[in-house]
Amino acid sequence: MANVYVITGPSGVGKGTLIKLLLERLPQLELSVSATTRPPRPGERNGESYHFLTPEQFAARVELGDFVEHAEYSGRRYGTLRSELERRTADGHPVVLEIEVQGARQVSAALPDAVRIFIAPPSPEALRTRLIGRGTDDAEQVERRLAVAVEELAAASEFAHVVVNDDLDRAITELAQCVGATLEG
Repeated sequence: MANVYVITGPSGVGKGTLIKLLLERLPQLELSVSATTRPPRPGERNGESYHFLTPEQFAARVELGDFVEHAEYSGRRYGTLRSELERRTADGHPVVLEIEVQGARQVSAALPDAVRIFIAPPSPEALRTRLIGRGTDDAEQVERRLAVAVEELAAASEFAHVVVNDDLDRAITELAQCVGATLEG
């Protein structure tokens, strides 16, 4: 299987922004589209942003073994469909997975050669500011995400690479170096 890059970290840490920039810098990478039970946000499209599934559809696909990894996060379910990953790696393309810490642990067990990278905020306060500032969650959802983030931040030591997203230019350079080193080798 081609290189698989697992990029994780707490909600609001900037994973999506960093991954978008990473894909621009290293265009040979492909992003695996995750499945979720959460409703689409404005501008999101099924099959591009996420594969949007009902809770019943998601549960049925879990039972069928269709997921490489899946997790519940902040009251919603997320996962990587095996077919999505296999479709992208079949031609030898390196693939980026943007997933939660629970899912990253499952991928590590299923794909021990996957490169695992944790994106950390400069501080818990900065994370709170980012979550509130992006305006996609109500106050209760922000608090739930922050409670989960405390546990996730404790998991950073489980990852071979930790990138602190305190300065976007520095963080993307560091992330691209982590990925680029294994692409070349």
